[in-house]
Amino acid sequence: MAPTDDTGQAAQQPPASGTTPPVRPPVDGAGANGRMPRWLPRAMVLALALVAVFQLGSWAFHQLTGLLINILIAFFLALAIEPAVSWMASRGMRRGLAAFVVFIGVMIVSAGFVTLLGSVLADQIIKLIEGFPAYLDSVINWINTHFKTDLKRVDIQEGLLRSDWLRNYVQNSATGVLDVSAQVIGGLFQLLTIALFSFYFAADGPRLRRAICSVLPPARQAEVLRAWEIAVNKTGGYIYSRGLMALISGVSHFVLLQALDVPYAPVLAVWVGLVSQFIPTIGTYLAGALPMLIAFTVDPWYALWVLVFVVIYQQFENYVLQPKLTAKTVDIHPAVAFGSVIAGTALLGAVGALIAIPAIATLQAFLMAYVKRYDVTDDPRVHGHRRRGEGPGLLTRARGLWARQPGTERPGDGGSGKSSS
Repeated sequence: MAPTDDTGQAAQQPPASGTTPPVRPPVDGAGANGRMPRWLPRAMVLALALVAVFQLGSWAFHQLTGLLINILIAFFLALAIEPAVSWMASRGMRRGLAAFVVFIGVMIVSAGFVTLLGSVLADQIIKLIEGFPAYLDSVINWINTHFKTDLKRVDIQEGLLRSDWLRNYVQNSATGVLDVSAQVIGGLFQLLTIALFSFYFAADGPRLRRAICSVLPPARQAEVLRAWEIAVNKTGGYIYSRGLMALISGVSHFVLLQALDVPYAPVLAVWVGLVSQFIPTIGTYLAGALPMLIAFTVDPWYALWVLVFVVIYQQFENYVLQPKLTAKTVDIHPAVAFGSVIAGTALLGAVGALIAIPAIATLQAFLMAYVKRYDVTDDPRVHGHRRRGEGPGLLTRARGLWARQPGTERPGDGGSGKSSS
């Protein structure tokens, strides 16, 4: 019989030598009965909750991408008109009224430009439709003369009206009218959203800055206000410098078009000035295409003159006018500007292309204000020159390469070209 202790339980005997003691199950872990640890259900619930929150945030971000882009555009527009609004407010005008006056002016100018341009295009389309029969007759006469055919305009018109291609085109156009209408309504709603946010940002700029600074320590508040001031200066400077260059470009092209007696010279000059300055990279080509087309209807040689003037003026603007006007506002390298436009287009499309240059100019100014710089050593290599006497010259190296060529006689060989035995 096994010995017992005072509690009546069998006393544990020490294991005999050579035997393995029994393993006791952990108190809180998984035992021999296969129970899971107590922390595992909590970890699984937490992981599922994190995944659900991530999916919900991703879905909300994709749904609100359009609104976020509109807010970004509105913020940059508010930065662009901030100097004008602040100037009016400093003269005693209420800030909300000053923002309203600036917005009304911008809207009037934009609406007038769109109206004038639309009237020009509509007039040209009407003239093209009215002159289409005469153009068609001249084409038919040329074909009949050169190819010995007997085509008639009436037969071509009847065949075109009875063709399946025209019927399908009309059906597709009727279906596409609803899509175009929906896009127009969506575009107007987007413009209204941008205008409202821009107005609020411009009118309540000081309140917005106070709200942001209220959650930051004093040192961070100074940094935020400095960055805000840099952004306002660079964005406003970009808009105003571009506006001045658009004015100069418009006046220059107006003089040319008026001298050539091209119709709608004032509207075309405004078109060239605005499009060439505010649409990066390809704006110059888009701006010059319309005046060339209208000048071609007057005289083909006039279109050539317009093309030559556009090319010459673009070089003058790039190398003379633009460096002087943008030296204190958005003085960035052309390659950096081009790369920023490409990157902005890849990220946000046309919106990114428009705001890329002021954004990069703001970032560059911010880095210049906070990155420590040192004096550059006066070394010729810094200026792209080699030190005199450093390494062999170009003529010396050419002679050395020529002397190493096989079969070439070297000086001192006596002209034999053979080594002595």
